[in-house]
Amino acid sequence: MDARILKSSFAVVERRAEHAVKFFYSHLFWHNPDMRALFPASAEDMERQRDRLFAALTHVIGHLEDETLLPYLRELGRDHRKFLAGPAHYTAVGASLLAALAETAGDAWTPRAEKAWAEAYQLIADTMTAGAAAGEGPPWWDAEVVRHLRYGQDVGVLTLRPALPFPHLPGQYASVSSDRVPRTWRTYSLGNAPRPDGTVDLHVSRIEGGRLSPALVAETRPGDRLRLGAACGQLTFRRAGRPASLIAAGTGWAPVRALLEELAQHPPDQEVRLFVVARDAAHLYDRPLIDAYAGTCPWLAVTYITPAPGRHRNQATDRLATALGNRGRWPDQDVYLSGPAPFVQETAHLLAGLGAPADRTFHDSVPAAGRGQGANGRPLGFGEWFIDPPAPQWHNPSGRAPRGGGPATE
Repeated sequence: MDARILKSSFAVVERRAEHAVKFFYSHLFWHNPDMRALFPASAEDMERQRDRLFAALTHVIGHLEDETLLPYLRELGRDHRKFLAGPAHYTAVGASLLAALAETAGDAWTPRAEKAWAEAYQLIADTMTAGAAAGEGPPWWDAEVVRHLRYGQDVGVLTLRPALPFPHLPGQYASVSSDRVPRTWRTYSLGNAPRPDGTVDLHVSRIEGGRLSPALVAETRPGDRLRLGAACGQLTFRRAGRPASLIAAGTGWAPVRALLEELAQHPPDQEVRLFVVARDAAHLYDRPLIDAYAGTCPWLAVTYITPAPGRHRNQATDRLATALGNRGRWPDQDVYLSGPAPFVQETAHLLAGLGAPADRTFHDSVPAAGRGQGANGRPLGFGEWFIDPPAPQWHNPSGRAPRGGGPATE
């Protein structure tokens, strides 16, 4: 791929991100009206879908020369099996994408740019198709809710029993859908290592104004049925003989809990330090389990990060920075990050400043789906969001976490 041309032309499109994605979907549905049924029905959910499209494009452009791009695309293709996407769908999407880019790139849309984008999209489509073809099992797994635990008003842990064996690794996530909110999928981390009975746990944080998360936390009951997309994600433990730090915020604790289950079953040779971040002590809903691990696993040390009583929850940010600064030896260890996307981004930046190698700082690369406000009051496009992100709210486990990405989203 011609990375220089792709990046320079996309930089122009970023400034008209909102127009680009609206043009794309208008073009797609006008020329392929049957595809409208594959997308959310509500205007609000379609707005989120537009955000995700541009976030995915931004991620691809930002990782053109990164070895993680092809695995990301293969996982994306495997996950898209739940939409029953086939070659005709990829062709239609490609035609509408090129039309939208041509519409919004202006003078930057030269014959060379058109050729570069056509070739790039073909590579994307081919890689996603290959990922889908390599996927095992059905397009989705029907699963029964067998237990539902509530922690306050905002957090629910749902235990599901898939009708068919559901392959997954500790630290991965899955897309989830419910008939209570038709044609809506969200990603949630799986909170356990594989079990003999095949059940899986979803840790769900209720998002104010969200559609699926309130239904899962407040309305879903044992006996209800959900759908699961294929398990995805790269937040799996690497047994490299180095000390490791696990850092989790909010329901980003779910994949870290799964990693700890695996480590408890097969203890590591190295020291493991766990940092658990919550907006207040009440949101440390799994503290008894964490304390039990700390008491029985000699290789594990635990640090809790919460604001002091009566202090604003932003204080957790400063406390985490202090705790990480005191940890030391970052160049010599592996790091695993899980939580809302801004939390992961900010913490990774902080760790880089402390000497943690980027290639040993592991987190899932799911594009964020949050919004900020530009100088003129309009919502930020995702290109702008990545270049100049808004003030992070990662200490709040009700915030957007994603798959991508650990993606415990609304």
